[in-house]
Amino acid sequence: MDDDVIRSLTNPLVKRLVRLRQRRAREREGVVLVEGTREIERALGAGWRLELLVTCPALATPAAQAACEAFAAAALDVRRFSAPAFAKVSLRERPDGVLGVVRSPPLGLDDLAWPEDGLYLVLAGLEKPGNVGALVRSADAVGCRAVFVTGAGTDLGNPNVVRASMGSLFARPVLHVEDERLQSALRRRGVRLVATSPGATKAYWSVPMTGALAIVVGPEHTGLGAAWLTAADEVVTIPMRGAADSLNVATAGALVLFEALRQRHSRQMG
Repeated sequence: MDDDVIRSLTNPLVKRLVRLRQRRAREREGVVLVEGTREIERALGAGWRLELLVTCPALATPAAQAACEAFAAAALDVRRFSAPAFAKVSLRERPDGVLGVVRSPPLGLDDLAWPEDGLYLVLAGLEKPGNVGALVRSADAVGCRAVFVTGAGTDLGNPNVVRASMGSLFARPVLHVEDERLQSALRRRGVRLVATSPGATKAYWSVPMTGALAIVVGPEHTGLGAAWLTAADEVVTIPMRGAADSLNVATAGALVLFEALRQRHSRQMG
């Protein structure tokens, strides 16, 4: 029996990791709980600090075992858990035996590059972790320079955000910013705003989406607030032809993001 393997479900470290499932605990420590080889790889690649690496040899997949050596070299602390102890802190049905506690590098609006053709995504007041994570993943897929999140209800460290983003939360800058401050920053840097709204009359494919541009999406149940609709240079909708009168916000946001990518690709090819 390995003496250095943590087996007790009441071990202080096990209790700490269980607490880090909660937003208040994560925000108090300023860390994010990350599970999975791919997610930890992307966090390290983006410059996040791996403060704690937890491995479970009994559950580790071959890919996880191969990656753990590099992870251990980067981690400030490395611990091994038994399968029951790891199951206590894991949030996955089929864990790969790797979990980490990471801390993001300091990052603010002034740290971004702001290129002339930068594409950005604004998630204004979204709360559902699955939608936030899926939209961050789509933003990464189209090459957004950054994702901005507003509203007190959004918890970027929620494990469901991390999981739904498939690690893209770490691949692109994702900043939590107040609405007014973000609007001012975008306006000051000449970034056009395209807001989405079911009540708009213009189809999303009918407006130009090249150059410095931010696509703004809001909650499904209330839509974007008046401040964002007023600030927008264009307000667009996704035309509906069937019985459905709306789309899931993650689907709607992805459609508009990929239209922006299509237009930019067409312009480059032309």
